[in-house]
Amino acid sequence: MKITFNHIEYQCSMELTLDLIGGKWKALILWHLGENTLRFSELKKTLPKITQKMLTQQLRELEASGLVNRYIYTQIPPKVEYSLTPAGKSLLPILDTLCQWGFNYATTAKEINKEHTACADL
Repeated sequence: MKITFNHIEYQCSMELTLDLIGGKWKALILWHLGENTLRFSELKKTLPKITQKMLTQQLRELEASGLVNRYIYTQIPPKVEYSLTPAGKSLLPILDTLCQWGFNYATTAKEINKEHTACADL
């Protein structure tokens, strides 16, 4: 079923979903914002491997898609905070399930690798 969002046509809703939260960083940014409001530098500290340019780009995309709020305080020096919108917060149970799946998969894969290694030793 085709779906249109922001003047872009997607073949299905999964394609849209992956466009909105897919990639290496978007889900992690959403996860770390969780129920917290964080400044750019605080968010950067939680994701030490992300570059400043990539974090800026990903935050802009998440803001444009309506998943992240960006609040600018009019003060000197400027202060900018990020938080989740209601739509962003609605993703938290899904991200929690993905987190649990990853843990379960890693545990299962470790057991499968042990069994495979034991069989190879025979």
